[in-house]
Amino acid sequence: MSPADLAASNSAAPATPRRARPRWSAAVELWPGILLTAAIAGSAFALHLLPGVDRLSPLILAIAIGMVFQNAIGTPAAAKPGVAFSMRRILRLAIMLLGLQLTLGQILAVGAGGLAVVVATLVATFLFTLAVGRAIGVERKLAELIAAGTSICGASAVIATNTVTRAREEDVAYAVACVTVFGSAAMLLYPLLPSALGLDAQAYGLWAGASIHEIAQVVAAAFQGGEEAGELGTVAKLARVMLLAPVVLALALLTAGSRGGAQGRAERLPVPWFVFGFVAVVGANSFDVVPAEAKAWIVPANGFLLSMALAAMGLGTDARKLARKGLRPLVLGAVSSLFIAGFSLLLIKSLL
Repeated sequence: MSPADLAASNSAAPATPRRARPRWSAAVELWPGILLTAAIAGSAFALHLLPGVDRLSPLILAIAIGMVFQNAIGTPAAAKPGVAFSMRRILRLAIMLLGLQLTLGQILAVGAGGLAVVVATLVATFLFTLAVGRAIGVERKLAELIAAGTSICGASAVIATNTVTRAREEDVAYAVACVTVFGSAAMLLYPLLPSALGLDAQAYGLWAGASIHEIAQVVAAAFQGGEEAGELGTVAKLARVMLLAPVVLALALLTAGSRGGAQGRAERLPVPWFVFGFVAVVGANSFDVVPAEAKAWIVPANGFLLSMALAAMGLGTDARKLARKGLRPLVLGAVSSLFIAGFSLLLIKSLL
């Protein structure tokens, strides 16, 4: 055997055990961060039980607690691999499982006119928000997140969109804060307006479902108009959630196109595979493939997984960087929220 062959043999021999050890080590390294995000999510659910605090979803509370922990104490280095795992892998699984809250029958129940209002409002709000963001100097990635959160489904849409947008944690936190503040304001104000605006129960429910940000906020506001308004508002909102899939896919294609070049698109296209999983789960749920007993514990558990992902976002957010972004993104969130309310109301008045 030549010296070169001997050297190659010696270097190849220990290759298998070297590959095996890091895999075990990587798995062990995840647990501190996973436990930390789970503890924060558990704290968020506990706080959500308190009177007054129950108006905020556990998702919002989780990112707030994570931010306080990060900026007051600091995320331990040992926890960072698990925090990253929660922010990416657990998030994608949770978004896929959101499909268990939807069926095709629920979406069709909104009717052709209602679906037209929902789709047109979403597209117009998304494009309007991006245009205003450019005009007032808000960074494109942050504007995309605010646009998604306002036009689709609040915090869940923000974090789903960020799998393609790939903005910084501070951008995610800012966008979540925007949709929380203005969605909560809409939740409180909408029930005061049906009489003044001449809206019957059906029109009011559709308006709430087509324009308020979070699902919980829609439910709280729509049912103030009665049972019919509450049910229609909830279903209209679920139809908006279903549109999360095509919006994220479209953004993935646009992101790839903006990088230029066929080779760049082939190499860098951020394919959001979890979106196809989301659509598949909706399909399975529509045909009762998943037993009701299983859904009874999967749906609440999935809320916990989403809270873990948002806790991870909070743990990666530097409050100083967040403050440096200034008030322009907040103004964008306000203008976007006013637009979605006004545009959807105009469509409802015109078409229905």
